[in-house]
Amino acid sequence: MIDNYWNMKSNKGKAMMLARRQLSELVWDAVNLEGINFTLPEIQTLLGGITVGGHKLSDQQIALNQAKAWRTLFKWIEGEEFELSAEKTCELHAIAAKKEALEWGQFRSGGVTIAGTEYMPPDASKLPFEFDNMVKEALYLTDIYDQAIFIFLRMARAQFFYDVNKRMGRFMMNGLLLNAGFPAINLPAKRQLEFNRLMLTYYESGEQQSMNTFLRTCLDKRVIKIMQEGSC
Repeated sequence: MIDNYWNMKSNKGKAMMLARRQLSELVWDAVNLEGINFTLPEIQTLLGGITVGGHKLSDQQIALNQAKAWRTLFKWIEGEEFELSAEKTCELHAIAAKKEALEWGQFRSGGVTIAGTEYMPPDASKLPFEFDNMVKEALYLTDIYDQAIFIFLRMARAQFFYDVNKRMGRFMMNGLLLNAGFPAINLPAKRQLEFNRLMLTYYESGEQQSMNTFLRTCLDKRVIKIMQEGSC
């Protein structure tokens, strides 16, 4: 078993059950973090196949793309198909970023900036090397949550895509956790200001400790308790 901060035992079935039950909340928080103001009941209705009034069709499509990407991730994990690779990441990006990003399903082909910071992400030509190096460095970490958070933060800082970078980082972070049998980390929209401030500092320094500590506090204590049941 890979060590973890909360001394939970790996249980893929339980971790996947919890994530599936949390799907509407995962989508709701993700879209609200992007400034798309759906309520949770509206997201639950939309994921049930019924459109909701008062929202742009493009915003509804972003929410549906997010849900489809989660369901694809669940399918990969249950079918033992998930892997931390550029190919799988791009395949998932093709779903999550469809008609939203400038290009979807492939690493960006040009430069990007990050609002609020002077930091410049790597040149597009270096992205395949950056991804491979990121995965190799993650494997040196023994704690599964350290590994997963490292992947999210490095993906966000490298900006592998023109858009949907933080969401993709969270998908791959949580794919790694669920595949190892541990619960996903959901970032609540109500903590967006704290998250944004810490991320701007991280972009500048590349130092992960503050963000690692913050993201660990986002894991629901009720989920931890359920995962710990029968672990003694």
